[in-house]
Formats: sequence, C-alpha cells, structure tokens
Amino acid sequence: MTSSPLHLDIVLPVFNEAEALPASVLELHRFLSETEDSLNWQITIADNASTDDTAFIAGSLAATLTNIRVVHLAEKGRGRALKRAWTTSSAQVLAYMDIDLSTDLRALSPLIAPLLTGHSDVAIGSRLKRGSRVVRSTTRETLSRGYNLLLHTVLGAAFSDAQCGFKAVSASAAHRLLPLVADEQWFFDTELLVLAERCGLRIAEVAVDWYDDPKSTVDVAGTVKDDLKGIARMGWPNPTRDEAVAQVRTEIGRLPLQAAPPLTAQLVRFGLIGVASTIAYSLLFLTFHSFLGAQWANFLALAISAVANTMVNRRLTFGVKDPATAGVHLVQGLLVFAATWALSSGALSMLTRTSEPAGPWETLLLLTGANAVATVLRFLVLRLIFRPKAEAVRVESRITRRELMGA
Repeated sequence: MTSSPLHLDIVLPVFNEAEALPASVLELHRFLSETEDSLNWQITIADNASTDDTAFIAGSLAATLTNIRVVHLAEKGRGRALKRAWTTSSAQVLAYMDIDLSTDLRALSPLIAPLLTGHSDVAIGSRLKRGSRVVRSTTRETLSRGYNLLLHTVLGAAFSDAQCGFKAVSASAAHRLLPLVADEQWFFDTELLVLAERCGLRIAEVAVDWYDDPKSTVDVAGTVKDDLKGIARMGWPNPTRDEAVAQVRTEIGRLPLQAAPPLTAQLVRFGLIGVASTIAYSLLFLTFHSFLGAQWANFLALAISAVANTMVNRRLTFGVKDPATAGVHLVQGLLVFAATWALSSGALSMLTRTSEPAGPWETLLLLTGANAVATVLRFLVLRLIFRPKAEAVRVESRITRRELMGA
C-alpha cells in the first residue's frame, strides 16, 4: 500500500521560543485538524540553534502529537531554517508562519488554495492590501510601509507586503528559487519574492487580520540595517544571478510582467535620480569651467550626466531591463539631451550678453534653473520612450489564459 502524498507542510522557524512553542503548536494543530481534514498536512518545527528548552519541547510535541516533524540546525538564521525545512520536505505546498501566530489562521485556506490548484506559484499574506485588518504600533506601521515603498522604488517590486510572516510556495517554485536565494536571515523573504517576480512566477496576495506581538524579540535596528544591505545587493547587477533568473524564465515559459511601475513610484525614483544627476552635473561643470569656458563645460557636463541619467532611469524608474533595447533607448535619450542642451545653452548665451561677465557659480545657478525646467519635459518624454510594449503584455496575457485552461 502506498502512502498518500503530503499536500501541505507548515514550517514554524523558532529560536529560543520555549515559552510560546507549546501553546502555538497546539493551537495550529487543532486548527488544521478541524479545518483541513481533506488535506494530508504536516507541521515542521525548525529549531535554529536555540539555547533554551526549545529543542526538548519540540521533541516532546512530536512524540505526543501526530503530523509533527522537528528539524534542528546548529546555526542561527530564519532564512537558513526555512531553506533547510523546505528542501527536506516532500509536500506539494510549503508554507511558514511566525511562532506567535500573529496572523489570523482563517487566512490559511485562501493562502494555499492558489498553489494547490496550480494557478499561482507563491502566496503571501499582506497587511497592506485592501481588506486587511491590522493592530500594531505607529512605529512598526511606519517602518513597514516605508520598507515596502523602498522596495517598490529601488527594486521595482510589485507585491505589497514583503515581511508578513505568513507565506507559502509550491514545491516546484521552491525547487527553482531556493538555490538563487543568498540571504539566510531576515531578508530571506524579500529576496525570495523579488526573485520570484523576476523569474515570472505568479504571486497571489491575501489580505489578513494581523495582531502585533508586543513581546516580539526581533532586533529592529539590526534587521533594518541588514535589509538595506540586501536591497543594495539585489539592486546591483549580478551576471551570475541574472543568468540563472533568465534560465528559470525559459524553463517555465512565461515572460515577466511588463507593466510599468506606478506613477507615484516613477516620480519618486525620477526625483532621487535627478538630485544625484544635478550634483554630478554641478561638480563636472565647475571642474570643466576653469579651463574650457562656460559653453563647453555645460555641454560636456550635461552630456555625461544626461547619458547616465537616461540609463539609470530606464532601469530603475521605468522598469525596462531588456538589454536588446538598450542601444535604441540610449540614442533616444541623446535626443532628449540635445533638447535639454539647447535650452541651457540658449540661457547661457543670454547671460553672456549682459554688461558684466558672470562668475562660475552665478552661471551654474542659471543653468541649474534651466535644466530644472527641462526636467519636466525629460520625464514626460522618457515615460513615453520607456512605456511597456503592447506585444510583451499580449504575450503574457496569452500565456496566462493558456495556463488557466490547463494547456
């Protein structure tokens, strides 16, 4: 007689949670027994290097209750614990939740349903999605929203909530994604989701009821620092990682979504890049002005900063990552530069007609003002140049319909 397949494995990553572990496991076990009796499920306690009685209590629970598995790790790290537990599981759907059960368990069925049916590859609980109900401090709410805004701005992420401790992934998606995830601590969740989007995997989001645990032992300052490092690493080009992502896209036969980032995110990114470009332009102008004169200094400083501005905006502001179109977009960006240069050089010519010659700082101030006027035009033109191509969107739509029909 063959044993029935394991449908669901819920991992509880724990570190020194001897106090909370028994009650949470008993509550989760009771809930699954009552509501998910049609599924073959399992709870995995992933103990990552606890120094209290967590390991002993986990063993006792496994010996007392059915469908309990315990995984022990010698090193600390939530990401490390999840990766070990998921890679050693035979379940069709791999999930995890925080040990404090801050997320209402009634969101579990909506979370795993898209994965069991094959419609989606990853599913996340979201505290920021319309319909969610959240009780937590103003500080944590601000940090959460600020962090997700940063992900949208810098990495072009489309999912709404990266850090809610209530996620699931299909076994096939985990098999492809986990080897690509480098972080083994708290940034693990974010990196997994960013990679999933870049690979073209579908992420389902479920609005949840979530209640803050006032006794949480998370090191907020340390987590923020590590998250910022992780964002910088994911935003920096990595040929090896990008090649692996492209291979996964080829394997699943699905293009990444080509929709442009929201207008608000575009404006924020364009503004930040514009500030950096203005600083670079100013330094270059002052450097060149001393030996080339105002007109040539303006031309060279604007050419260098404008080309860099166009290519950075192409990737970060407008979400265009296809290398095949980089050359065409560079030429189009140079045309935008020509218009900007014409405006600034005209203002410079008017300045030179005055009776008293202006110094480099006065000239720079005038040119900065002229370039600021040109910035509005540049944003509108670049937004037109870098708009998503209709054909790419249609291809994604056809693939989506074919998958939904089970082809």
